[in-house]
Amino acid sequence: MNRTTLSLIAGTTALAAVTAFAALDTPSASGAGPAKAAAELPVERTSLLCPAPSISDIADTSYTSFTPVTKGAASDGKAQLQAAAEQSADGAGDTKKGGKGSQKKADKPVLTPKEPGTPVTGDTSGADAPALVGTADGKFAPGWTVQETTEVAAGTGRGLQGVNCSAADTEFWFPGASTAADRTDYVHLTNPDDSAAVVDIELYGKDGAIKSSVADGFTIQPHASEPILLSTLTDERQSDLTVHISVRSGRVGAAVQALDDKVGGDWLAAAADPAGSLVLPGIPKDATDVRLIAFTPGDADADLKIRLASPGGLITPAGNETLHVKSGMTTAVDLHDVTRGEAGSLVLTPTDQSVPVVAALRVIRGRGSKQETAFIPATAPVGTRATSADNSGRSTTLSLTAPTGTATVKVTASAGSEGGSPVSKTYTIKSGTTQNVDAPVPAGVKGTYALTVEPVSGAPVYASRTLSATESGVPGFTVQTLPSDRGLVAVPRADEDLSILQQ
Repeated sequence: MNRTTLSLIAGTTALAAVTAFAALDTPSASGAGPAKAAAELPVERTSLLCPAPSISDIADTSYTSFTPVTKGAASDGKAQLQAAAEQSADGAGDTKKGGKGSQKKADKPVLTPKEPGTPVTGDTSGADAPALVGTADGKFAPGWTVQETTEVAAGTGRGLQGVNCSAADTEFWFPGASTAADRTDYVHLTNPDDSAAVVDIELYGKDGAIKSSVADGFTIQPHASEPILLSTLTDERQSDLTVHISVRSGRVGAAVQALDDKVGGDWLAAAADPAGSLVLPGIPKDATDVRLIAFTPGDADADLKIRLASPGGLITPAGNETLHVKSGMTTAVDLHDVTRGEAGSLVLTPTDQSVPVVAALRVIRGRGSKQETAFIPATAPVGTRATSADNSGRSTTLSLTAPTGTATVKVTASAGSEGGSPVSKTYTIKSGTTQNVDAPVPAGVKGTYALTVEPVSGAPVYASRTLSATESGVPGFTVQTLPSDRGLVAVPRADEDLSILQQ
């Protein structure tokens, strides 16, 4: 072995520890964790992007930042959450042509993160609240989580909207978007880097790809954010769309804000990468209407078995046993009140040949004029640990499902943002079931708190958290899935790498 190869191994290991771009801690389908040869080290730097929260002048938005205590993390570090530059109306037009546009940027941070283990909150209001760009390093980086929660009292999209601020990436899938007459859907793109990003937006409807009015892509300026109204990209009005975001150069954060004139609205987070089997966890037990939207980007059609992981096990919804998804076309099916008063998660598996699929659920609670909407995208399993910020007792529902085998899970409630002591509980989730667990609440809690979910043993676990806030009889709610919080990265041991290269 020459010195160049050894240097490459050392450089790769260092890069993995710093950026978390190496293989993360997601378990395999069999439930096995990372290979025993790999060490799990805390990430040393991470970034999060929060979209501009609302177009409503009466919107009130809260942000909650939390970093869980992580063994082996650095003893110092810093984190900050700053306003992104906003492109002006003229600048947004130039962006489509690759121009720079004018920008403005607020200087005051929305909040300053506290020590690991303690949440901190901040607030904004109105339609001028900007997108946020956050960075954390050292002790603040492992598992850093920021929740954005907005209450809108009236108008289009009224109700409770929530989203986990996300990391930048180069590709995103959003099944469940719409250009229907009663929907106002924006895709928010935020660029955290020092150079411009060039982004393509593709739309797929019930008959396939929809031609966009913007063929040459969007240029998102450095440290800037832009909301793009989907209905301006096409004259077609379709109830169910899949949005595909691909980045030609650079990277962005992306989320879709779906606002309805009649049934409220929420954020549609990116779905898990295309896969043959998918899990969509945490359908509220009192859901009055559930709609499944699916899309396969490959050349072959997909045939999926639909099952509901209920508290008693896996069941097949009557009349919706399977779903046929045509290649390149968005398919949607109404599952109605599929949970029928019990906790539930949707499990999609191939009936025969496995074909990669993306999927999401649109969920409605309430009836008549008092309805509210949220979305549940297919998600990755919890992995080593998942983190949920902005919890407050009875308004929080934590849903856990283990579709392929029994699992033991530890849930820890952090100290409160204004006081209280952390507490943990352990739960057993039986194979094929979903449980809305009685999550722990910090002793003497004051303010909001965080929940961390850590599988102890058994099969992969999927999780989501629902926040509820009923106002004027409208059951406001928002659901966030809980994949890995990216706090740890698996770094192969140098001697194991050497043995592989010598073979």
